[in-house]
Amino acid sequence: MKRHVLAGTIALIAATAALPAIQAVPAFAIDNIESTNAPDLTSVRAKIAAGDYQGARDELRGLAEDTQQADVYNLLGFTLRKTGDYRTSLTYYTKALELEPDHKAAREYLGELYVETGDMAKANDQLARLTTLCPNGCEERDDLAKAIAQKTVRQTGN
Repeated sequence: MKRHVLAGTIALIAATAALPAIQAVPAFAIDNIESTNAPDLTSVRAKIAAGDYQGARDELRGLAEDTQQADVYNLLGFTLRKTGDYRTSLTYYTKALELEPDHKAAREYLGELYVETGDMAKANDQLARLTTLCPNGCEERDDLAKAIAQKTVRQTGN
């Protein structure tokens, strides 16, 4: 299963490498590679990489009906956030973290949701949690720290 997840991650990286860098923060979704009970999310990741958040969301909703799995809930939260449904996105990030409290991707995306909605205190809480989970650094912590820094610069104009 880990090999399958790794292959999916490599395919996602290859697919996104061909996309132009349109925005400051990349919009690819990651999930918790350590999960062993995740359904095949290859198709969902491809849709997300292509910017088809609604298509990915629809597919994930079907998966969420059949399984309670943190990666599914996390990616569903991600796609909902990307389509502007912050309230429902929060619900799915919360469900992911109820199942796996140390799910780094869900912590990152929840923090990014808080950045996008202007709740910087809660965004920093998620960053602190990721710092505990990744004392030597990790992509999720670095990405959230960057999102917080960018929002701070935009707010202060510096």
